Amino acid sequence: MEFSRRDTLALGLGAAALTVLPFRLNAAADDAIAAFTGGADVADGGVTLTAPEIAENGNTVPVSVEAEGATAIMLLASGNPTPGVATFNFGELAGAHAASTRIRLAGTQDVVAIAKMADGSFAKASSTVKVTIGGCGG
Repeated sequence: MEFSRRDTLALGLGAAALTVLPFRLNAAADDAIAAFTGGADVADGGVTLTAPEIAENGNTVPVSVEAEGATAIMLLASGNPTPGVATFNFGELAGAHAASTRIRLAGTQDVVAIAKMADGSFAKASSTVKVTIGGCGG
């Protein structure tokens, strides 16, 4: 099989596009974090994120998050086409500042939780989940 110059150029451009795609997905997660925090600094710790280390199926991955003193917690799946999963808001009379849900993951990726604390600061936790069967078309 012989490749023409046009075929070689098309394959090269396709390979270049595939290498840039993960950076674009991470940029979408970074943009969502910046919108949630308003560009403020985010400290590590202060948030407890519980997710399985290995998920057999990406269609339903159980995740729970807890941050004592939080007014809101945003949950992101950084490798999904749309990284924003959920935002949980807690009022003054909330008995616990915790939430749990099941999320869909496209493949192996980081799950990130950002908590907005009552004093206006932000805290972060992340966990890598290895997915054996992707749930978002992957």
